[in-house]
Amino acid sequence: MTPPVDTRLAVLDSVDQQYHNHFNMDTMRLSAWVAVTGGSINQSYRLDMGKKSLFIKLHQVQYASMFEAEAAGLQALRETAVIRVPEIYACACDDNFSWLVMAYITLGSHNSVSEKLFAQQLAAMHACMGESFGWFRNNTIGSTAQINTANIDWVNFYREHRLGYQLKLAKEHGFDTSLQDKGERLMADLPAFFTAYEVQPSLLHGDLWAGNHAVDSDGNPVIFDPAVYYGDRETDIAMTELFGGLSRDFYAAYHDAYPLHEGYHVRKGLYNLYHILNHANLFGGSYVRQAETMMDQLLAEY
Repeated sequence: MTPPVDTRLAVLDSVDQQYHNHFNMDTMRLSAWVAVTGGSINQSYRLDMGKKSLFIKLHQVQYASMFEAEAAGLQALRETAVIRVPEIYACACDDNFSWLVMAYITLGSHNSVSEKLFAQQLAAMHACMGESFGWFRNNTIGSTAQINTANIDWVNFYREHRLGYQLKLAKEHGFDTSLQDKGERLMADLPAFFTAYEVQPSLLHGDLWAGNHAVDSDGNPVIFDPAVYYGDRETDIAMTELFGGLSRDFYAAYHDAYPLHEGYHVRKGLYNLYHILNHANLFGGSYVRQAETMMDQLLAEY
């Protein structure tokens, strides 16, 4: 479904205001809006203008802050100049809709060469450090709020703003008390997972599943749809394993560039629990049981 004419014009005007005379506005106004895939919670479109194309995410106006946070995250990743990130052209809203406009990138498929390059570039991005854990603003993980209030202690940050927040939502959704009980025990045991490991506040993509990274048509790695904050780099690596998509070449190349601590094989379950709890809160069903199973395994470690 194509957006209303007034909204389409407002989107293009917002691009023109930020990039005056950079685009041929007459051509843009006549170009067809082609619906494309680009996230399950937004309407997404490609707008072709000869050699340039725009990628437009559209949602109701109440989601404006979500797009603002995404734009800020993309910009933070772009500023590292390490991995290719789509250029942002506009982030605005009118009375009915909000939108995020960026460069459309034609994507290809990962291969051994691109995976190794992605690993090296991701390691370099993770070497960009912050002063504390968190970020200057909250954002979203999927459509769920992600709280990024700064904290100099990673265990406290992860307990309060990741596991604790998701368990709070689970309680509001009326999930089994056993989930809460196990979650409380696990949060009390959190320091045990870090006795021999000092976490550094690395710049993170924050939502690095297979659908949020790819390669362009020239074989260059690309990342998008971030949930940026500063945290343990293991969280990004763990999520690449959660739903699969990368080969051993990627992990070997990452380890060569920035070796992981030996305790990662346990902590990756702790970090992916956050995302499974989020899926439980968003979709319910089998994710609730999966979260409990993961908690049982983690509690058995200590």
